[in-house]
Amino acid sequence: MQPQKYLQLTLAIIKPHVVKSPFVLQKIRNLIIKHNFKIVRSRRKIITQEEAELFYIEHKEKFFYNRLLTFMCSGPSDIHILADYNAIAKWRNLMGPTKVYEAQYVAPDTIRGMFGLSDTRNVTHGSDSVASVEREVAIFFKDFNFKKWYEDEERYYNLGLLHFDPTVFLHTINTDFMYKTGKEQVTE
Repeated sequence: MQPQKYLQLTLAIIKPHVVKSPFVLQKIRNLIIKHNFKIVRSRRKIITQEEAELFYIEHKEKFFYNRLLTFMCSGPSDIHILADYNAIAKWRNLMGPTKVYEAQYVAPDTIRGMFGLSDTRNVTHGSDSVASVEREVAIFFKDFNFKKWYEDEERYYNLGLLHFDPTVFLHTINTDFMYKTGKEQVTE
């Protein structure tokens, strides 16, 4: 019997200028689904000044900091927790290089290569490490508990026992399966 391979979580943010463009937003959502990411949590919100300051604390002394905060608080963003095997690297590869001009030339089929406008309006954010995922998720999903998710939900996401609701862009555990088979059969 092979050891179980667990899903990894990552944080994905679709930035305000994209949320204002439904056609581009749908194309990005389609890419997320096409690449087999599972959407564990999803919300649309205007990021507050305090959240943005906390989120971008490592950039505080950089010349673009104020511009970045102003932009990120300028309208609603879609914020997702995504799951997949090696989700952090996979999402970062799908996004493409941070600098849009670089993405357009060396990775034109990536999200930033196709839809990026500038280094600030580069369409998306993705966590760069497990520690970053935990820190960033805590900012936007205060009630999300990693340990509890891995104990109670990960196996259903891992086995694909899910329902996808495109209206809210979220995967949920398929409760029909749970009622028909019983939880104990899924955990064996």
